[in-house]
Amino acid sequence: MSLDEYAPMALRIGISLVFLWFSLSQLTGPEDWTGVLPAFLRQSPNPEAYIYINGSLELVFGLLLLLGLFVRPVAILLVLHLLGIIITLEYNSISVRDFGLMMATIAIFLHGPDCWCLRRSKK
Repeated sequence: MSLDEYAPMALRIGISLVFLWFSLSQLTGPEDWTGVLPAFLRQSPNPEAYIYINGSLELVFGLLLLLGLFVRPVAILLVLHLLGIIITLEYNSISVRDFGLMMATIAIFLHGPDCWCLRRSKK
């Protein structure tokens, strides 16, 4: 096996760990994240609830990516999620970072399951 065959797996695991870190950070300290919510959600009676929902979804999707289950569907959902974040944040250093994460997640979607995934679909 050549080293290039490890690239899709390294990217998938790396991005999944990023999503898992963000999810755990949101679930353990939701009050730290309410500032990045869109204004209409920040003004709701319980803005932390949206952070818990988001953190929970990122936890599930991060675990699925890590394990290599439903790689393409999970990747496209995370791409759309990151796109929503980028649009909400407009142009700043965080949205530029998230653009890079989104492009890496698009690469995962385009490649699909790699040889280290628990569930590989036929290409």
